[in-house]
Amino acid sequence: MPQLTISEVARRAGLQPSAIRYYEQIGILFPPQRISGQRRYDTAVLHRLAVIQRARQTGFTLDEIRELFFGFREVVPASQRWQKLSRKKLKELEELIRQIKTMQQLLRKMMDCCRCDTLDQCGRGIFENGFKAVTAPSRPAKVQARR
Repeated sequence: MPQLTISEVARRAGLQPSAIRYYEQIGILFPPQRISGQRRYDTAVLHRLAVIQRARQTGFTLDEIRELFFGFREVVPASQRWQKLSRKKLKELEELIRQIKTMQQLLRKMMDCCRCDTLDQCGRGIFENGFKAVTAPSRPAKVQARR
């Protein structure tokens, strides 16, 4: 089986060698064989790196990736691992979307309603309204007529 250097693995995976060393350090990649003091990798490392990169692209943290690899009994198929972790990640994303929508509503309300001359005046208005967050759906944006 071909033995790849860290720079060859990095090039083929589209990563920096430092990322590969970091993944080894935190235990997501197994320590490679060393030949004359140099790291030498089996080509299977490219497959593991592909899983890591896809997991990162879909928002998984390094701890969640570690769980994907090591947080299940060995007999649990990869598809079940992905499904379990993906359901959890989707719930997190749905909550994040809810928070973003609330922030958007607050920003629109500030743009539509704030007529303050000073930030002290603005703060007084926010304070007197009890720091109420927007919970109702915002009204649709005004559509300008075409001329």
